[in-house]
Amino acid sequence: MQDDLFGAPPAAPSPHVLAQAASEPIVRRRRTNEVCPAPADAALQALAATIPPRVRIGSSSWSYPGWAGLVWDEGPYSESLLSKEGLHAYSQHPLLRVVGVDRSFYRPLTQDQYARYAAQVPDDFRFVVKAPSHVTDALVRGEDGRGLQPNPAFLDPVLATQDFVAPALAGLGHKVGALVFQLSPLPRHLLHNLPLVLQRMRTLLLAQPPLSPTAPDGVLALEVRDPEWLDPLFMPELAAMLREAGATWCLCLHAKMPRLADQLPLLRKLWPGPMVCRWNLNPLHGAYGYEDAQREYSPYDRIHDVDQDTRELLVRTMAGIAGAGQNVYVTISNKAEGCAPLSVRALAEGLAANPRP
Repeated sequence: MQDDLFGAPPAAPSPHVLAQAASEPIVRRRRTNEVCPAPADAALQALAATIPPRVRIGSSSWSYPGWAGLVWDEGPYSESLLSKEGLHAYSQHPLLRVVGVDRSFYRPLTQDQYARYAAQVPDDFRFVVKAPSHVTDALVRGEDGRGLQPNPAFLDPVLATQDFVAPALAGLGHKVGALVFQLSPLPRHLLHNLPLVLQRMRTLLLAQPPLSPTAPDGVLALEVRDPEWLDPLFMPELAAMLREAGATWCLCLHAKMPRLADQLPLLRKLWPGPMVCRWNLNPLHGAYGYEDAQREYSPYDRIHDVDQDTRELLVRTMAGIAGAGQNVYVTISNKAEGCAPLSVRALAEGLAANPRP
């Protein structure tokens, strides 16, 4: 009766069909929110094996669809998906062992947000994180970036701990590389009174909890965007403050600042110590050329403007500092040469060719 109503039972598959199915590879279906890393060829793996363990090079972020075939597989992936889910795939790249977290500059991150980042990366991966701008900018700014009024929270030590250092330490744990206080360009009255700003920075740094019990590789770092900080007459006072606080100078490779060679004397005054460097903007674009670089270099899938002088000096500096047993953290923006992962590879190749100066 059931056969009449619903038809005859289906015929068993033939042995030929079963054998063909068994021989076909099983294709894993990608989850809709999964980002897969680009396959690493043998040459890339061999290059990564030559980099000293204390040298960590990476990019200043990780949400660029143009990195398909370099960092991600061909995807395609949206920028929003990469921002949320791309960090794990980024950290699988053999050369990318550090990443910058700039998002924290615009709004403080919570301990849970930092912990989610830490859970996506290997044990020896490190983070370079920027402090929130409401602590490091002397001005309250409008949406267009113009200063509106003095910022009463500028260099507030309690806010620096509460909104930055404490949650970053608790969330990232031993994966903290550098916690960077990047001071925005100062208004004229403060720029003409740098000793006052320096004293406030000293108070802030000395008030922070020690990093080493939680993050043995961690360091506090100061970055600025005013070249006046590197005046030879002011530099000894600046170096003494950083040394007292157990902090370091973040080499800022940006068109607003002197070139790398002119910043290294300050790092030498802090020796022995780690190297923190953020390679941000190619000087070809000028001090205010960030948007020009963004427009010319997008989608960031190739090198546009090689900065050979910076490459060579970075390689020599990194090799020397790591060779003396100190940590090196270098993060690179796409606006430095056009494609951060390829700039990373160029530095790695330089290190492999010249392991020690």
